[in-house]
Amino acid sequence: MPSFDVVCEPNMVELKNAIEQANKEITNRFDFKGSDARVEQKEEEVIVFADDEFKLGQVRDVLYGKMAKRNVDVRYLKDEKTETIGSDKRKQTMKLQKGISKELSKKIVQLIKDSKIKVQGSIQGDAVRVTGAKRDDLQSCMAMLRKDVSEAPLAFNNFRD
Repeated sequence: MPSFDVVCEPNMVELKNAIEQANKEITNRFDFKGSDARVEQKEEEVIVFADDEFKLGQVRDVLYGKMAKRNVDVRYLKDEKTETIGSDKRKQTMKLQKGISKELSKKIVQLIKDSKIKVQGSIQGDAVRVTGAKRDDLQSCMAMLRKDVSEAPLAFNNFRD
């Protein structure tokens, strides 16, 4: 039976490229000359450094622009905390969103049931597996989910015939 998985995980290669491009632009921009503005990526988080609150916003805007150019949804980053390090320098930690929450997965399964498309949705840990008899039904289900679910960026993988 044809099936696919609905997941919520960013393309890590594209995210890394977007961070590298953002750092390259920050080092070349005139308004960041002599400042300690940069973006770093740890395992499950992205950390933005800047000299003050205004420059922190500027660095974040550069990062979001580069992510948009690389087709990485900015909703994958969840702002956590902004803290002061040193004398006046600022650091902001943003958590990478991976996996679909229980509430959202229940909502996705309910949307699939209410849509009257001949497919079934089942919760598989932090993903939702959708199975159906026809590929066309699965593709119409993907289109419906893209349109109706706006809380989190959804990706579809593991498509099998």
